[in-house]
Amino acid sequence: MNFLTIGHRGVMGVEPENTLRSFVAAQQAGLDQIELDLHLSKDGALVVMHDTDVDRTTDGTGPIAEKTLEELRALDAGRGERIPVFEEVLDAVKSPLQAEIKDIAAARALAEVMHKRDLISRVEVSSFHDEAIAEIARLVPGVRTALIGSRFGTDIVDRAVEAGAGTVCLNIRRLTLEIVEQARKADLKIIGWVVNTQDHLRLVRALGLDGATTDYPEIKRTGRFTA
Repeated sequence: MNFLTIGHRGVMGVEPENTLRSFVAAQQAGLDQIELDLHLSKDGALVVMHDTDVDRTTDGTGPIAEKTLEELRALDAGRGERIPVFEEVLDAVKSPLQAEIKDIAAARALAEVMHKRDLISRVEVSSFHDEAIAEIARLVPGVRTALIGSRFGTDIVDRAVEAGAGTVCLNIRRLTLEIVEQARKADLKIIGWVVNTQDHLRLVRALGLDGATTDYPEIKRTGRFTA
């Protein structure tokens, strides 16, 4: 299998994260897949944003869940970019996507869009939350899913198998050879995050991972030459 390079919230190291500008830049850089985050607005729109509130990445304040799409659209998400909805990303880029969901409600909203637009082959769904993974798998048979881990032990492998995930996306600062071996025994693919330096890249290649999530497009150009 080829080594996958996944753009983290687009290419958030050089463009405003989770914006159309960032996603287009990731596609132009040739990254194999683009990762993004989904939340529901007060009126049920699937908006693309990482945090539960808008404070860090926009000129506004307050929780996403307490704002309508119109209110969210009024905010500046960096360099004049607006907070996109998921459907806009689908139209703006053609790259395969990894959509991270935070809860069961987002899983249900995403499932509707996946059925409507026949996205099973294009969109992989990821989450830190086992129940969200299980829910999207129930609603969209055949969907590819990934369980994300930040602080974890070998239990992450058992959790992924139980939730029906085919991939684990793991924080490279916690990753050990034992966990890699356990994941391989369970026939899981392994993606490392966040891989932003040559040292990080050498580590994930030495561990034999299937790919890396990165903030920077340069990882795509150098990754193929790193043993």
